[in-house]
Amino acid sequence: MTAGRTPAERWLTRDDLGAAARSATGLLLVSPDVSSVFPLGPADRAAATGLTVAALRAAGVGPSDRVVVALAEPAGALWAAAAADVAGAAAAVGPRGRMRLHHALSTLAANTLVITPTGAMDFLARLHLEFLLDPLDLGLATIVLTGEIASKRTMSHLAGEFGARVTEVLASPFGGGALAWRAAEEDPLTPLADGLLGLAALAKDVPADPGASPAELVVTPYGHSTLGDAVLRTGYVTGTRTPGIPAPAHTVGGHVLVRGVWLALPRIEKALSRIDGVTGWELAISRPGTLDTAVLMVTFGRESLVGNPMWRSRIRQAVQALTPVSIEVEIARDVRETPVPGTVNDLRGHHLGRDRALIIQG
Repeated sequence: MTAGRTPAERWLTRDDLGAAARSATGLLLVSPDVSSVFPLGPADRAAATGLTVAALRAAGVGPSDRVVVALAEPAGALWAAAAADVAGAAAAVGPRGRMRLHHALSTLAANTLVITPTGAMDFLARLHLEFLLDPLDLGLATIVLTGEIASKRTMSHLAGEFGARVTEVLASPFGGGALAWRAAEEDPLTPLADGLLGLAALAKDVPADPGASPAELVVTPYGHSTLGDAVLRTGYVTGTRTPGIPAPAHTVGGHVLVRGVWLALPRIEKALSRIDGVTGWELAISRPGTLDTAVLMVTFGRESLVGNPMWRSRIRQAVQALTPVSIEVEIARDVRETPVPGTVNDLRGHHLGRDRALIIQG
């Protein structure tokens, strides 16, 4: 945090931004489940584009380059617009379809790819195992990773396989625009503007003590048309403290990051509470290969519902209506008559918990 900030500031989370959706004005950047609504006025849009342009330039992108952006909305359009300002050409093709991505890169003669870390690793795996293609033949000079917490050695592995310069950008979890960047996994983040990023205590709305770990990354959008006096909790949490601002290693709060999308746990809870007989659930998230997988284990309170295909179908439909992320639904064999709160089992080690006050700090 920057000196001079006062206790009168507003401290906001994704839920707070979502709650203000009815009164928000301007261009509204919404998450897929509309749990976060980030308003942008004309000057705000220019500022977000300018920061993303700066991130692309820091990655080495210039007028002779051609950029393909494989990110979900609202980030995809913003990054493509920024890339068009700095590169010779830019296109947004969306995050799905690896063969389609390969076709787009080849057809557009792109030499720069903006993509999530797991998306890039999955693309690489499919080039080798399914398409039987040499990654070097694509001629990628630059890969920009953003939108997720990358697995260890992702940057160096991609650099070696594609023969490209790989940088990582911390993007806003609210609108997708660039906030900071780094050139190597061991580097701290370099903010793209002074006073933009800070570290906050998890349990209190105050800056983190020096050396405290973990700490939550917060955004201080000075000059924003409606949020200029706010401190926005990102849900991203640093690991071991290093000089400067460390890249996020974890998440915290009521939203879990899966395949670049923030899943709202309260919405899962609310949807399942409407289905008669559900007494508990566990969302298990893992990264067994290149991509995240999510499995929702649902517990019933009556034996007659365990093998009922209609109830299973109702749960699947309820979950599909919440998010574009694919979530597999499984039914627990054991019955639990007494309702219990839903839980998250993050086998990746990313999500620290829903309640910030319960996270132990060193």
